[in-house]
Amino acid sequence: MIRSLISKIKTKIKKSRFIKFLFVGIINTIFGYSVFAILIILRLDYQYALLLATICGVMFNFKTIGTLVFKTKNNELIFRFIGVYCVIYILNVELIKIFNSFGINILISQAILVLPLAIISYVLNKKFVFNGNNK
Repeated sequence: MIRSLISKIKTKIKKSRFIKFLFVGIINTIFGYSVFAILIILRLDYQYALLLATICGVMFNFKTIGTLVFKTKNNELIFRFIGVYCVIYILNVELIKIFNSFGINILISQAILVLPLAIISYVLNKKFVFNGNNK
């Protein structure tokens, strides 16, 4: 009975697009946050560090999200994908400014924002980039 339950849970996880998005996102987030943190430690302004980390993340993320999560290899979607990440970038910068105005450390601010921005990113990608009409 327990094996059956575990098997059902595994099947649901494998079929869940959002769960796949989160797993791919975890890998991308670790990479992107590491780039961001290294650049901050090297004393690059946070806006430039965030820009470079975002560009690196977008390049990696487009293929992994498209292929593994939304099951498409359509390279023409890159422009929509970049558009979504431009929105995420601007939102991220503005939210860090707000956190910073309250005296919250930039690295902590970015760590706090990771999950909410991941959810927003998923919704925007699902609705505007990989919406099923773009095979």
